[in-house]
Amino acid sequence: MMRGLFFLALLFSSGLQAALQEQTVSYTAGNTTLRGYLVWDDAKGEKQPGVLVVHEWWGLNDYARQRAKMLAELGYTALAVDMYGDGKSSEHANEASAFMSSVVERAGVSQLRFTAALAFLNKQPRVDQSKLAAIGYCFGGATVLNMARLGTDLAAVVSFHGTLGTQTPARTGQVKARVLVLNGAADEFVSADSIMAFEKEMSQAGVDYRFVNYPGARHGFSNPNADSLGKSNNLPIAYDAEADKQSWDAMQQLFRDVFK
Repeated sequence: MMRGLFFLALLFSSGLQAALQEQTVSYTAGNTTLRGYLVWDDAKGEKQPGVLVVHEWWGLNDYARQRAKMLAELGYTALAVDMYGDGKSSEHANEASAFMSSVVERAGVSQLRFTAALAFLNKQPRVDQSKLAAIGYCFGGATVLNMARLGTDLAAVVSFHGTLGTQTPARTGQVKARVLVLNGAADEFVSADSIMAFEKEMSQAGVDYRFVNYPGARHGFSNPNADSLGKSNNLPIAYDAEADKQSWDAMQQLFRDVFK
């Protein structure tokens, strides 16, 4: 009897896994070829909310892909975005910093590449075009916040340990997305002054936002690889399992609210 139940469970598990569809995809922004990672679960319905996943400054790596997979398992069609071109990534801080600078220091490049990814996601036949969101980590968190500030047509954006400063502050009535910021209270890259300035900016612009500070959590708290990356690059980053779980739960609750 137990062997039969085990066999049925194995078949059921295999069927669920087979429902997960993964594709490496190419799209363009200007003259740059971008290589993203698209994933969805066939068993979760014909029309699904679409979610962009914007990577840390390390680039489009396995961590960003894993987060996209986790979203697909929840019933979303997810696109892990390539912000650097050709799917570049690195585990070396100097190289990652150069990749990031090549985007943020050139006017309009970040917005162009983000909107190209959003347009690509929007064209996917399984995506419900009325239900779109974006999440981002570190550099990606700052990116999704700035896209919300610019009035990008999204229902929600979620920043995980992203920086808060901007050259384009939110204006009253411009931000369409609900905004969730998930921050480590011990993050050395996010000062108390920047938090105060961000909350003032959001409040004055009338943005529907929530800011969460996780006690003791440092920069990179959601990434299990943060400890090794921090050690090898001499960076003050670290994984925090409790903050990771709580922040992912907070994101899911926001998505349940906006994608009713």
